[in-house]
Amino acid sequence: MAPRLQLEKAAWRWVETVKPEDISREHIELAYRVNVPACKRGACRRNCKGNPNCLVGIGEQAWLGEIDENAFHNIDDPNSERRDKNTFVGLTNLGATCYVNTFLQVWFHNLELRRSLYLCHNSRAQEHNIDSDYEPQSICEHLQYLFALLQNSNRRYIDPSGLVKALGLDTGQQQDAQEFSKLFLSLLEDTLSKQKSPSLQNVIQQQFCGQFSYVTVCNQCGRASPLPSRFYELELNIQGHKNLTECVTEFLKEEKLDGDNRYFCESCQSKQSATRRIRLHSLPPTLNLQLMRFVFDRQTGHKKKLNTFISFPEQLDMGPFLEGKEDQKCVYELSAVLIHRGVSAYSGHYIAHVKDARTSDWYKFNDEEIEKMEGKKLQLGIEEDIAETVKSQARKPKCSKGYHCSRNAYMLVYKVQEEESSASDPSRTNVEVPAFLQRLVDRDNHKFEEWCSEMADMRKQSVDKGKAKHEEVKELYELLPARDGQLYEFIPLEWLKKWLDDSTATKEIDNSLFLCSHGKLHPDKVGDAKRVSLPAAQLLYQRYGGGPRLDGSSLCKECVGQRCRVLRLKNQLNEDYREVSSQVKRTLSGEGYWVGKASLRSWRQLAMEQLEEDEHETKHSNGQTNGQGPHTTNSKEFGPELPEGNEEEMKTFNEDILCSHGGLSILDSERRLVSSEVWTKLRAYFPKAPEFTQNQEPCQQCLTLEQEEKDNEAVSKMMALDQKNQLLNLFQEKNRPTLTKWPQGTDVLYIVPLFFVDEWRKFIRRPTKSSPVSSVGNSLLLCPHGGFMFTYDSLVNGDAQHIALLWPSEWEVISRLFIVDHPISIHCSCQATPSDSTTQYSTHPELCWECREGFIFQQQRDLREYTQATIYIRKVIEDKRMVKEAAPEPNASSSEAEEEKEEQPKVDGEKDPDFSQSEDGAKRLKLSDGNAAAAAAGGPVPVASMVKPGGIRRSTRHRKLRGEKALIVSANQTLKELKIQIMHAFSVAPFDQNLSIDGKCLTDDSATLGSLGVIPESIICLKADEPIADYAAMDDVYQVRMPEEGFKGTGLLGH
Repeated sequence: MAPRLQLEKAAWRWVETVKPEDISREHIELAYRVNVPACKRGACRRNCKGNPNCLVGIGEQAWLGEIDENAFHNIDDPNSERRDKNTFVGLTNLGATCYVNTFLQVWFHNLELRRSLYLCHNSRAQEHNIDSDYEPQSICEHLQYLFALLQNSNRRYIDPSGLVKALGLDTGQQQDAQEFSKLFLSLLEDTLSKQKSPSLQNVIQQQFCGQFSYVTVCNQCGRASPLPSRFYELELNIQGHKNLTECVTEFLKEEKLDGDNRYFCESCQSKQSATRRIRLHSLPPTLNLQLMRFVFDRQTGHKKKLNTFISFPEQLDMGPFLEGKEDQKCVYELSAVLIHRGVSAYSGHYIAHVKDARTSDWYKFNDEEIEKMEGKKLQLGIEEDIAETVKSQARKPKCSKGYHCSRNAYMLVYKVQEEESSASDPSRTNVEVPAFLQRLVDRDNHKFEEWCSEMADMRKQSVDKGKAKHEEVKELYELLPARDGQLYEFIPLEWLKKWLDDSTATKEIDNSLFLCSHGKLHPDKVGDAKRVSLPAAQLLYQRYGGGPRLDGSSLCKECVGQRCRVLRLKNQLNEDYREVSSQVKRTLSGEGYWVGKASLRSWRQLAMEQLEEDEHETKHSNGQTNGQGPHTTNSKEFGPELPEGNEEEMKTFNEDILCSHGGLSILDSERRLVSSEVWTKLRAYFPKAPEFTQNQEPCQQCLTLEQEEKDNEAVSKMMALDQKNQLLNLFQEKNRPTLTKWPQGTDVLYIVPLFFVDEWRKFIRRPTKSSPVSSVGNSLLLCPHGGFMFTYDSLVNGDAQHIALLWPSEWEVISRLFIVDHPISIHCSCQATPSDSTTQYSTHPELCWECREGFIFQQQRDLREYTQATIYIRKVIEDKRMVKEAAPEPNASSSEAEEEKEEQPKVDGEKDPDFSQSEDGAKRLKLSDGNAAAAAAGGPVPVASMVKPGGIRRSTRHRKLRGEKALIVSANQTLKELKIQIMHAFSVAPFDQNLSIDGKCLTDDSATLGSLGVIPESIICLKADEPIADYAAMDDVYQVRMPEEGFKGTGLLGH
C-alpha cells in the first residue's frame, strides 16, 4: 500500500478543480478515504495507518490458527516450585548471602549436629498456635526450624531471611566465608552451652573440636615446654604446595627460634635457641580443613586470592600426623568441598559439593539450584574453569584415581570413616524431625499447597478466558471488513490493537478524541481509525460499550469545505507570494504604503496562520510546512536592505511598525514603502492590519520622547566627563593605596565597596547605556549593629577584594558627588617605645567581633553542610596529573570555551600534583544581584546575605578535563559511599582506589565528606591500583566491602 503521505495527497487532490460550494458526497468520501482498497493478509508487513480499510497487522496474527494454551497466561507452573522426589531443598540467595547458604547446607548434612539440634528445648515452638506464623527468636530456634524445613518441606527452596536477619547480616555485602564459619560455630557453641542436657552442651566440641599442642624444645638443655590448645579447623597454607599432604606437613613442621627470635628457657633462665612445632593429639569426627586461599598482600594492603591448584584425596589417612593414642580412628572420607568461584577475595560466588550420608551420592548446592552428580562421584567440572581469563594460570594437573584437584576449593570437610556395620545402621543415618517441628513444617507445606492451588486456578481462569477470547476474535475478525455498499462505522485503531492484545484490559470504545468542532469525525483523524462493518461495530459496542458512534453520516461536510478553502488559498498564496516578491523589487511609482520589513519577510507564514485562524482550522500534521515549505524564499530575496529580524514573535502583519501609542513608528530603518498593487494583495490576507500611507506622519509622542532621551544622554555624558576628570586615578586604577605597604604621607585611608567602584566605572565608560550612580552604599560592609565586618589582617589576607581604598582627597570628592550613608576609614598610628616602635591599625566604625565570629562560623558551616553538590573526580596515572594542559571536553560549546579563557583558574602544579585549589578562594565573598541593587540605592543589606552559600567565590563554570567526571554528593555521605560511586563511574573497585584532595590522602572510609574537607566543586584525585583481571565472576558483588570491617556490628560478634 502507498505511504501515508501519498494517501493523504490523493485524498485531497480534487480541491484543485472543485470550489468549496461545489463539494459533493463523492468528494467527502474521497477526503475520508472510504473507497481506498483494503489490504490483503501478507501484503503488508505492518498496518497502513493512512488507510482506514487496512485491517492487517493490528495484532490479529496471534489469534488466527492454532493457539498454545500457555499464550493465554504469564503464570509459571506452580509445580515448578515443588520439591522433586528424592532430592534436597535449596536456599534463596538474598543478594550476596551465598556464603551463608553453603555452610547451612554442609551443617544440615552433618547428621549428628542435626539430630542434636532437634533435641534442643524449644518451648516457643512446642506451644505455638499453628493459626499464626511461627517466628523463631534464638539462633538455635532458627536453625532448628530451618533444618526441619530443609528436611521435610514440599518447596523446591526455602527463604533463610529469618536466620540472616537474626544474625544482623547485610544481605548486599559479600563477606569472608571462612570467618563466618568460625564465628557462627562459636556462637552456636555458646548458645548450646546453655541447654540443660550435657550431651547438647558439648555437641559442637564433640563434632568439630580436636586437640594439639605447641611444643617448644630448648636446644641448650633439651627441656620441652608444651602449650595445649583446641582447634575447630586446621588452617593450612597452600602457597607453594601441590597437594593436601604437603599442606598438612608444613602445618606440623618444626620451626627454628634463633637470633632475635630466641626463646626464654625456664630451666636455663635465659634466652636460648630452640625449636617449635605443633603436635596433633586428637582429631574430631568432622575434620574441617581451611585452605588459606585468601591471604593479605603487604604490597597492596588488601586481601588477594591464591588460585593455586591443590589435589586432595577422597580418603585421607591422618595416622602419620598423630602422636600417641594409637587406638584413635585416623581414616577420614571426604564429605564436602566448598568452592569459591572468582579471582577476587572481595567478590565472587560460593557453592558447596556435599555427600549424602545416607546414600553416598554427591550433590552440588548452588543457592536455589541443586544438582545430583552421576555415579556417586564428586565432579567439580565447570567450577574449575571460571577463572580461565587470569593470565599465567597453570594448567590443571592430572589427578590420580581417588583424588580431586581444585584451584577454587577453600574448605574441605572430612568425616571419620565408620565400620561397615555401623554405617549401614538405619538408626545412625535416619534423623527424624520432632513432632513439634513437624507440625510447623506441615503448616508451611499446607500454605504452599494452597498457593499452588491458587496459582493453578488462576492459570485455568486465564486459559478459559483466553479460549473464549479466541473464539470471539475469530468470529469478529471475519465480520470486521466493510464491503462495498455496506453500512459501516469507524473504530479507533489503538482500541482495536488493545482488544487484540490480551495482556491489557479492554476498555470501552472512546471516540471523543476524534471529533471535530461540529461533533463529527475530524478528517485529520481518519488515519487513526478503521472502517468496520456495521454488524461488527454493533457486536463490539454491545460487549464493550462506549461512543459516540461514528457512521457514514459522521463525515463532516463543513470540515471538508474548510480544508478545501484552506488548500485552495494555500495554492493561491504561493502565486501571490511570487508576485509580491517580484513587485517589491521594482521602482516605486505613484502613491505607496508603509509596511514593516520583518512583516514583509514573513508575510506568507503570517498569511497561512491567519487563514487557518479565520477558518477555525487546527492542522494536525506538518504545521511547519505551512509557512516554511520548499517554496519559502530566502529573506535575502528582497535585497540587502531587509536585515534579519526577529520574526518568531510576530503575531499580526505590520505590528512591527506600530508604536506603543498606536501610531507609525519613528524608526525609518524598520519600514519600507511598497506599491498600492502590493498593498492590495497583502490587504486581502490581512484585512485588520494597520494601514499607513506614504504621507502618514510618525508618532509625535515618540518624537518628543526621543528628543528628551537625547537631552538626557547629553547631560549624562557631561556628568561622566566631570566625574572622570575629578577621579581620574580611581577610574584608571593608577596610584592606588595598598594595606600591605601603607603609603607615606597619610595616616588615614577611606573604604568603599568594590561594587560601587565597578558600577561607577561602567557609567563613566558608557554614560548613555548605564544609569548614573547616586550613592555609595557602605552599609554593605557593616553589620546590623553598625560595626565594621573586617579586620586589618583579614583585609590583607584576602577580604580586600570586596573593598576599594581611597585617598583622603578622593574621599572629599566622593562625599561631594554622591550620597554617603556611613563613612568607613582605616587609621594607621605609630607608638614609640624606648626599644622599638609599633604600628597599630584601627577602623572607624570599630570592628563588631560578635558579627565577625558569626560570619566566619556561617562560612565554615556552609562549607560542611551541603546536599546534592557537584565534585570532580580526576584520574591520575603514575602519580602525575592526567592532562595538565588538556583542552575542555569536546562537548563544551564555543561560548563556554570563551568563558573558560577568561575564567581559567591558575593552578600551582609544582606545589601539589593533585591540582590544589586557590587558598584565597576560600575567603572570598560574592555580592548577590539583590544586594547590588540595594547598594546602589544606598539601602542597608543584611550581613548574612552578603555571602554566597558555601562562602566561596568560584568560577561559574568548572573547566572539566579529559579523564575527569562529575559526581553528585552530600556532606553527610561517607567516603566508602563515594568509593562505590567512583566504582560505577570509573570501573575501579574501592579497594583499588587511592584518593587524595589538596595532596592529603583520604583513607577513613567511615568519615563523612564534610569532615574530610570535601566541599562543593572540589577536585579529588584518583589513582587506581592494578585492576583485577577477571570481573566476570563478580556474581554477588552488590557493594564491595573493605576487609577491615568484616562482621562488625552483626549478631556473630554479640551485637
